[in-house]
Amino acid sequence: AVLKQFGAGGYGGSDNLITNEAELQQHQKLEKLYISTRTAKHFQRDIVRGVEGYIIIGSKQVEIETKLSEDSKKYGSENTCTSGNTLSKTALSFGRARAHMEKEYGNLLKALGTQVAEPLRAMVMGSPLEDARHLAQRYDRMRQEAESQTIEVSKRQARMREMPGNHDLVMKLESAETKLHDLKSNMSILGKEAASAMATVEGQQQRLTLQRLIAMVEAERTYHQRVLQILDQLETEMISERQRLEAPPAPSVVDMPSPPPFEEVNGVYTSQTHNESTDCMGYFLGEVMYPYNGESDTELNLSIGDYIVVRK
Repeated sequence: AVLKQFGAGGYGGSDNLITNEAELQQHQKLEKLYISTRTAKHFQRDIVRGVEGYIIIGSKQVEIETKLSEDSKKYGSENTCTSGNTLSKTALSFGRARAHMEKEYGNLLKALGTQVAEPLRAMVMGSPLEDARHLAQRYDRMRQEAESQTIEVSKRQARMREMPGNHDLVMKLESAETKLHDLKSNMSILGKEAASAMATVEGQQQRLTLQRLIAMVEAERTYHQRVLQILDQLETEMISERQRLEAPPAPSVVDMPSPPPFEEVNGVYTSQTHNESTDCMGYFLGEVMYPYNGESDTELNLSIGDYIVVRK
């Protein structure tokens, strides 16, 4: 019994019972199903533990990130800076974006709990698996009993050979053989039921676990896509504010008096009839921007703000 416990993890692994080939194959199939469902159960339990740990850590992260979001929005709404409101506006955008991201993260944690952890936990603790395991264990106990009964029949047959014609030994041998026949018959029926139940559970484990893993990946993918959209929009807003802050100041516009007309500067007043001849002279006015002292009598002395007539 100890060797069987070590050899099959709680399910008997003895093949000493001499039976037909069909029963032996059924017994080996049931052993494989037992191991398969036990391993899948442990994997489902590992997923549940991992998801629950992720949810616990994520909930603490949401708490921290929410505090950061509130602090950012508080700074942005107070607007205490006297030299501009660029940082305040950016802080408000940052706080709102983080709040939106934490909302999406909360939805992810909720989805992982309801769509992944809870269904798998229900199957690990569910009755179909336990019922199938109980059937397999009952089959194993009956098979062990049949093994013992086979040995008992062999002993009685040996005694019959030693003491032929003993009526009492004949009756006991017939009783032992009848019991062995009944055990084998019941064992075959129970083995089929256990194998069918275990195969059903194995199929459910495979399908459900795969579905929950896909659901987890889809939930995480959706979360990251939405967060990426939020970050893209936030980055665009923040860069725009930075560019506006770093842009050089626009030159101030000073109203300068328009230069006097050429006729007024030179004391020449032409009539409308001389406009055409005047336009043909080819000149333009220039305002002096830098002072200049003439080096000879033929050069002009120029002061800032003077106007000169430049002719072609």
